[in-house]
Amino acid sequence: MDLYQQLKLDLQQGLIAPGTPLKQAEIAARYGVSRIPVRDVLARLRAEGWLCDHGKRGVAVPKLDPQEAEDLYLMRMYLEPLLLARAAANLNGELLGRARDILDTMDREPALDAAMLGQRNWQFHTTLYRAAARPALLHTVEQLQRQCERYIGYQNRNLDYQAVSQQEHHRLLDLLYQGDTAAACKLLERHITTAGRIQVDHLSNRSG
Repeated sequence: MDLYQQLKLDLQQGLIAPGTPLKQAEIAARYGVSRIPVRDVLARLRAEGWLCDHGKRGVAVPKLDPQEAEDLYLMRMYLEPLLLARAAANLNGELLGRARDILDTMDREPALDAAMLGQRNWQFHTTLYRAAARPALLHTVEQLQRQCERYIGYQNRNLDYQAVSQQEHHRLLDLLYQGDTAAACKLLERHITTAGRIQVDHLSNRSG
């Protein structure tokens, strides 16, 4: 695992507390690397929303913000069902089977860490969304997904939401197999909204 993947995993697992400033020398010493790759990795993670500005030229681990979490789920709530609706007509047995295989893998590996769960979750969704052949819309959803990753990891780790999420994934796929696009899109909207509201309420109560 390279420095980028390891540091991102540690951030997603909460091993570096929100609000912690990150100094290049300390990160280099912690992971046993030179400062050159550290600078590049910190810049990449900052661009992806995993880190925020701190001081004049430094970075820090951003705090989990209930308002940001709400904004992200509201955007996803509108855009992802829109993308799924346009993908539905192109979803064939091969694509649905591939999506089912991803869910089955997640079912067989309940102890997956937050980073891997996030990756598998996105693999499932993007297997469906790519069938829409709407690259600009998919790119926007991918950007939102990257911003959501640290919140999704927190939610799966601290709110014990993975089992519920997985049940809804299976139900979504069942509806798509049945050709009920309208019901599938409504379920996806509810799936995103319910998880988002639970997360926002929890973060609001923590900061209150």
